[in-house]
Amino acid sequence: MDVFLTAAAVRDLEEIDAYLLWRDGPEAAEQVLGAIEARLASLASQPARGHAPPELLALGIREFLEIRVGAYRLIYQLRDAVVYVHVVAHGRRDMQRLLLRRLMEEAP
Repeated sequence: MDVFLTAAAVRDLEEIDAYLLWRDGPEAAEQVLGAIEARLASLASQPARGHAPPELLALGIREFLEIRVGAYRLIYQLRDAVVYVHVVAHGRRDMQRLLLRRLMEEAP
């Protein structure tokens, strides 16, 4: 399957990179982003291995999956033989609010 990052997910990665560069330096940023990018790439061959985000299940929304990379959550959707990554965020964020806002922004 192809893996496509939405514009919002690309912004998430850029913000994570900038924050880690500022807080921990280039080596740490490279290590974390490298792990996230490897996990994103692995979705091409194993897209269904994720689980439904509990925040969305609580609202009856079952069409999204997530996988974790350390403290980060990658929220994605399988549609038409494509993996659409919607969110890349630290697990400490208010995910229910973030997910609802993000998914409403991206709704057709």
